[in-house]
This record gives sequence, structure tokens and C-alpha cells, in this order.
Amino acid sequence: MKDMNQKETRKKLICELMEEQCYVPMKEKELAVFLQVAREDREELKEVLDELLEEGKLEITKRGRYKKPEARYVTGIFIGNQKGFGFVEVEGREEDLFIPESRVGSAFPGDTVQAVLLPGRRGKRQEAEVVKVLERSVRQIVGTFQNNGTFGFVLPDDVRIRADIFVPRERSKGAVDGHKVVVEITDYGEGEKSPEGIVTEILGHAWEPGVDILSIVKGYDLPMEFPERVMNQAERVSRPVSEADMAGRLDLRHVDMITIDGEDAKDLDDAVSLSMDGNRYCLGVHIADVTNYVQENSALDREARKRGTSVYLVDRVIPMLPQALSNGICSLNAGEDRLALSCLMKIDETGTMLDYQIAETVIHVNRRMSYTQVKKILEDQDKALLESYRELVPMLIQMAALSAILRQKRKQRGSIDFDFPETKILLSPQGEPLEIRPYERNTATKLIEDFMLIANETVAQHFYWQELPFVYRTHDNPDPEKIETLSAFIRNFGYSIKMTQDEIHPKELQKLLGRIMDTPEEALISRLALRSMKQARYTTENTGHFGLASPHYCHFTSPIRRYPDLQIHRIIKEQLRGRLGQERIDHYAAILPEVAKHSSQMERRADEAERETEKLKKVQFMESHIGEIFEGVISGITGWGIYVELENTIEGMVRAADLPGDFFYYDEAHYEMVGEATQKRYKLGERLTIQVKGTDRANRTIDFCIPQEA
Repeated sequence: MKDMNQKETRKKLICELMEEQCYVPMKEKELAVFLQVAREDREELKEVLDELLEEGKLEITKRGRYKKPEARYVTGIFIGNQKGFGFVEVEGREEDLFIPESRVGSAFPGDTVQAVLLPGRRGKRQEAEVVKVLERSVRQIVGTFQNNGTFGFVLPDDVRIRADIFVPRERSKGAVDGHKVVVEITDYGEGEKSPEGIVTEILGHAWEPGVDILSIVKGYDLPMEFPERVMNQAERVSRPVSEADMAGRLDLRHVDMITIDGEDAKDLDDAVSLSMDGNRYCLGVHIADVTNYVQENSALDREARKRGTSVYLVDRVIPMLPQALSNGICSLNAGEDRLALSCLMKIDETGTMLDYQIAETVIHVNRRMSYTQVKKILEDQDKALLESYRELVPMLIQMAALSAILRQKRKQRGSIDFDFPETKILLSPQGEPLEIRPYERNTATKLIEDFMLIANETVAQHFYWQELPFVYRTHDNPDPEKIETLSAFIRNFGYSIKMTQDEIHPKELQKLLGRIMDTPEEALISRLALRSMKQARYTTENTGHFGLASPHYCHFTSPIRRYPDLQIHRIIKEQLRGRLGQERIDHYAAILPEVAKHSSQMERRADEAERETEKLKKVQFMESHIGEIFEGVISGITGWGIYVELENTIEGMVRAADLPGDFFYYDEAHYEMVGEATQKRYKLGERLTIQVKGTDRANRTIDFCIPQEA
């Protein structure tokens, strides 16, 4: 067996025999006799068996017998990576499984797959191989058509999809080179065979206005148009509020109330009111009663449930409900009677809830205000606005006082506040990015945030203690391993966090964020702390919200744009009307798990699409700034380079190979890029001067470099 070919032949023969189960498991001596291995070759046989054990192709029993290994199958969601490898996310498993590129098979991102565990590991991750696709997630893709004469290929926009899609000429719909197209996949391909598809829609050339965003919309399968039946139903139900509609409701039309939103908002689903009863704050949070117009299992309801959420892209909104509802009868427009669900709360000067009432109401908003206007009144003391809104200014001042009290109360219990700026992108009529800047939170945005949080918590705890089926917004505790990693890292800066039985209280992270405020390492540690957190989701089990340090939390305040809010409004109204009998309880218990799961998935899809459109416009914006020099902060470090974020929130990468003066390697333990000879270090949070080197629209990336004079 000294010859390598003979050795491989022996290995193959053993595997085939085990696979066919031609004989009962044997010990090494019995196996040697069966294979007719000479005495002098027994040592080589042991090497073969050891290799097969290491590769997971054999198992050995406690009695020393070799046998065919029992396959360890798991089911999960395949997550593709643009470099070819991937991961399988398995419910209940802390770490995702790593899938090497050669073991991906025909899986596409989002597919539900069956994988078998392999003996190897990649770092701390268990390796696995996709052996079967159980359910396809990707039915169609968007890409660029490439004509090859008698046939064509579609190069996917989604860089996680590595294979080009083969399209026969007769199925190309007349597409030409450079067309952005939608292709329906008819064959996902196996082995060396390419996936195959048929062009169903030509979006236009990539350079045509709007085609870039439309490609993302189609790529995420976001529904642009409402079915005719849904539109007709929306028109029928969107009639003015009548006396019959108001019957039996608490009439609050005499109460002064306002809406506070962004200047360009059209779907206004929350209004607020505030009055004083001695030292007590009487806070009202009034939410559009969308369920009055969207009945369960109607065409409107089925469409809203399918969409799950409105999607806010840089140049458009894809609403969950037709505009006749979202911008019309359901929107709490000033000067109009509207139906609402109100959470009326009495709160003392310490922020303690004394009493509350949840009621079906009819309201009449006095004035529509913007965040900018309220900020100018409360922070800047703008004389013109103070005069224009003089009858409401006392209420606004009281609102600011209550907001500060509620925020301090949350801080005391340990609520974590990551204050990273959002991005504001201004576009030309042709969709070209004109300006990109950070969108900072201010007194007005925080005020509305505080009031919505207290209303959501109040509603959630009310239904939790009644033990009724409900949809909660939950945020699980971070993984102990990630917190341990964070803890070990911050010790380098002289900080520490306390853990008890592998768990951490959110107050510990909040204290940490307070201690690092205005320090050079603030950005670095804040980002690492954020990355250690899990993703919030919708569930029917109330496991609490870690980030808010809240035992009870739900989404009640945005039924125009979020389906879970709309769903729990139905439960609230049935409970208020005494109609939540056992039959309805059983009904909700049966449907809510799927509602929660699907809504979480649609929320994730919307978030990803929103991020992709932002990344695209940022790349387009920087195309006209190639060669220019900017100041930024190192926001991320990986083995292949350092990410730098500019003041306008645009992020790009300086590749490791482009770092001047040395060969640089990634020190994972300290999150630093280190020069091998010079020991020069690039650290997270460090300010850096960069030059724009290039952009890549296809991959939506921006390349930076270090200018020579730096």
C-alpha cells in the first residue's frame, strides 16, 4: 500500500463497502483479512483508517469496531456570501454552520436546506455540507443581460449568487446587451450545469433614471402595485367618518393634540396630547384605528399581511396599505375627525405610571407639526414659530419635561441607547444624489420616541397579565461568547462589565456606554457592543426586550405601516368589546405564530432593501468625488482591509494591500491592523485622512486609499 494510487483505492473500497453495508462492522484485524491486506501492509492500513476517521467517513465504536458513520443532519436557512462560501442558520443553534464553497451545492441565498455536519471546523464554527434543498426562496432574480448570439446569460445583481443564469434565445424576450432584466428560474442547476431561466421583464438599461432602484425593488421581490380587488376595496371603505362610526367611542375631539413627523411624511399614524392634573401628567397617545377599515381576512388584510411592512427607499415608499387608506382616511390629518385607539396614561413627576386606559376613540388633530419646527421651538426659541404655535407652546414645554423624565426613568432601569446617526439622502428629479448628510436625533424626535415607547410598554404589559394571545416585540439577551469577547477587549482600555451565570444585565452595557462617552475609544467600543447584540423580532412568547431593559414590549403605534401593530389592534378591540371568548382566543393562538414569523422576515427584507438603495446612492454620489481627500473614522477592520466612515455617513474600504509602508495583518484579538515590520497600528475609532480611489456600482462598494502626504 506504499503506492498512493493503491492507498486511495483502499480508501475508496472501504467507503463503498461501508456505504453498501455489505458486512457487519469489523475490527482492524478482521478488516485486514477481509481486504486481503498482507501482514507487512498493516501499518499502512492503520494510516488509511485514521484518515477516514478524521474525514468523518468512518466511525469507531467503544469496542473498537469500524462502522459507517451515522449522518448528522440539520435543517436551516442558507446564507450566501459573495466569496462563494456560505452559512446555514439553524433555529436554536447559537452559531451558524459554515459551508465551504465546494459544499454549497445548488443552494441559493434564503433557501431552506438540509445539511450534514462535517468533522472539520472553520475557527469556532462547525462545518457542514448542503445535501438537499427543501424549499426554494429565490424564484426570480434581477441582473444584467449578456447576449452570446444563440443564447444569453443573466449576471445576477445579488453578488451572493455566484452562478450566471443561462437563458435560451427564444426565452430572452428580446433583451439586448446591458439590459436590466427579471429572470424567472426554471432549473437551479446541479454540479457543473448552470441554472437556467426565462426573462419575464425588461427593466431598461442600467443608466436610465430609476432603473437602479427598480432593480433593487424587483430583486427583493417587493410588490409595487396593489391587486385591483384590493384597490377597489380601499376606495369603498375610505369614506369620511360618520356618526355611526363614532357610536360607542370615547369622544376626544375637544382635547388639544398634535402630530409630530418628518416634513415629507404622509402616513401619520400617531398623535399626542398632554395636560396636567396637579403634578400629574395626563399623556395621550392616539393611534389610527386602521382595523376599522381593514377587516380580518378581507382582500386588504391578506395583502397587508403578505407585505408585512411598508418599505422606505431613498426615492419612494412602497406602502403596506393603498394610499386611499395610508395617506387618506387612516392618516391622522389635522382638521379632520379620525377614529383611533388611544392609550391614556397618568404619570407622576418621577415617571411612574399611576393609571392608564386603553379605549376606542374619535379624535380631531389641531395642528400638524414637524420635528424641525418642534426642535426650533424647544431648543432654539424661534420667535416666529413661538408666535405661530403660541396656543400649543405650553403643552410642548410640558411634553419636553415629561420626555426627559421618562428617558431618565428608562436609563435608571438600564435601557441602552445607541445614538448612531441615520442618513439623509437628497435626490434630483432624475434620482441623482445631490447631498448626503447625517440625520441627527433631536429633542423632538426623542420626545415622540419616548411617548411611543411608554405606550407600547403599557399595552404589552396589559395583555401579558391577562394571558391572552398577543404579538410581542422581543429582544433576546446577547450570546455569552460575544459578551465575553467584548469584556476581554475593553479590559485593554481599563473598562469592565459584570456578568452573572453567563448573562449580562443591560444596565452594565448602558454604564459602559456612559463611561466611554467623549473618549477616543467611544466609537470603537460602541460598535463592538452593538455587534454583540441580537436582532429584535416579533414573537408570541413574551421574553422581554433586552435593549430597552423592558419585561413587556410590543409594537402598537404604527398600524398603517406594520402588520403586527394592525394585528394586535384587532385583539385589543375584541377584548374591549367583550368578544374575546375561547373560540377567538383559540383562533389567535393558532394564527399568531406564523404572523410573527412572517412579519419578522418581511421586516428583515425591507431593512436589507433600504440598506441596498442607500449603499447604491452613496456609491453614485462618490463617483463624482474620485481623487478627493476626506477626513473619516475607522469604523471596521477585517483581514482584507479597514473600513472608514466619513462625516456624511458614507463608508468605504482601504484594502490591506493599499496600506502604505509595510505589510499589514489583522490582529483579531485587539481589532487592529498591524504593520509587520513597523508595528504601525490602525485602530477602530481612529481618525484617518483618506482619498477616494474608486467605486463599484455592481458590488456597491467604495475604495479609499491613504494619500501620500498622509
